[in-house]
Order: sequence, then structure tokens, then C-alpha cells
Amino acid sequence: MGVTSLDAPQWFLASWTRSCVGAGATAPANEIRAVGQQLLDRWDQPGRSFHNLRHLAEVLGRVDELSEETHDPDLVRLAAWYHGAVFDAKDKAAYSHKGGEDETASARLALEELTALGVPEASARRVAHLVNALVRHAPDPTDFDCAVLCDADLSMLASEPQRYKEYLRDVRSEYAHIPDDRYVTARIAILTKLLDRASLFSSPLGAAWEEPARQNLDAELQRLHKARRKLEAQAAAQTEAAQTEAQPTTPEQASTSG
Repeated sequence: MGVTSLDAPQWFLASWTRSCVGAGATAPANEIRAVGQQLLDRWDQPGRSFHNLRHLAEVLGRVDELSEETHDPDLVRLAAWYHGAVFDAKDKAAYSHKGGEDETASARLALEELTALGVPEASARRVAHLVNALVRHAPDPTDFDCAVLCDADLSMLASEPQRYKEYLRDVRSEYAHIPDDRYVTARIAILTKLLDRASLFSSPLGAAWEEPARQNLDAELQRLHKARRKLEAQAAAQTEAAQTEAQPTTPEQASTSG
């Protein structure tokens, strides 16, 4: 389900407006659309190789698939719109800790903008709460809206192999400033933590993604371990070469250096 910035206004803004109105927004339609366009511009910023409009479209699509399990689907959709609104991969010191998404700042933005559009404060705060819940992707199992949003955001892990390869390429591109050895180590830590969970998905319908997601993660983890061994061997060879180059090559040099 791909999308470009050129066709985004044709359906994204209509979807955004429906969700805002469904959540109780009272602002004029042009104001609602203006805020939606600002969000689209955020998602379409340079440097977003994965956390971009395509990802937003896919998460919204997954929310629709799981919507029958939600208490208030419009609020979940609005949370999907805001969940990666604030993003800057280069400002994060460690990819393994949080990545470029700033859920806390995104939640504040959601509360501020939705309230300004006339969405009731309780509903706006609920959207902010859902966005914040993505920090750990460990929803309260009794909170179905939260479970659906978390599952929709993680659904990429269960994608077809070719799409999963694209996902890996795009994520690596977002963090191209991180050296290979650090990135591989961080990615291994993330995947290991995910695979150690009793379950990756929390909603009943999302549970169908469990097996394909684990297959993708297992396969990627094997490749990463292989890549790390190769990087370690290259580093060891470079160290050995540097040490050899530093050693004296003639008896005269040896006596002089001694």
C-alpha cells in the first residue's frame, strides 16, 4: 500500500477530516484540513525513509482492519496520524533505545492541535494517551484501542518477505549516520527483545500476524549475527594489519626502536 506526497491530499485529508469530525471537532472544515495538511508535511519531511506517508497509510489501513475490536476507532485513527508526527533520527544518540520517533512530543502536539479544533478535551487527551503508549509497545490487554494501535504499528513485522526487505532497507537509510557495527549491534538488541516477548501482538485479530512476524524476525536475526561476525573479523584483520605495519622490518630498525 504505497503512497506519495503527490496523491496524499486526494484521500489522506478526507480520511483525516472524517476522523476529526467523528471525534467531535467543531472547527470549520478548512481549519481541520489545514491541520491535516501540516501533519502530511511532517510525515513527508526529508530523511523519513520509513516513517513516512507510506508507513502512515499502512498503519491507518491496519487500524481499519482491526477497527471492529476498538471502542472508538476515530480516536485510534487520530492517534495513528500523530504517532510519528515528531521525528528526527539524527537527534537520537542511540537507535537501540528509542529511534527517531518522539512519542511524548507527538502526544503533546496531538493534545494541542485537536483541542484547538474543538475536539472535546477528554477525547484529545485519550488520543495523546494512545500515542504515548507506543513508547514501549506493551499495551494494557484490557485497553482494546491501545492494543489495536500498537498492533497496527508493529504489523510491518508480519509483512511479505519482499516488503520486509524494503522495510529493512528504509530503516537502515533513516539511520545511515550510524556506523554498521553500532547499527547491527543495536538492531540485534531490538530483535532479541521482541522475540523474548510472550506475544508480539495484543489484539485478537492481530494475533494472526504472530507467526509470520516471528519468522521475519528470526531470519533477520540470523543474518545480523552473520553480519556482526563478518564485521568483527574485518576489524580484527585491520587491527592485525596495523600492528604488523608498526613493527620494525629490519634488524637495524629493531635495534633503533629498542
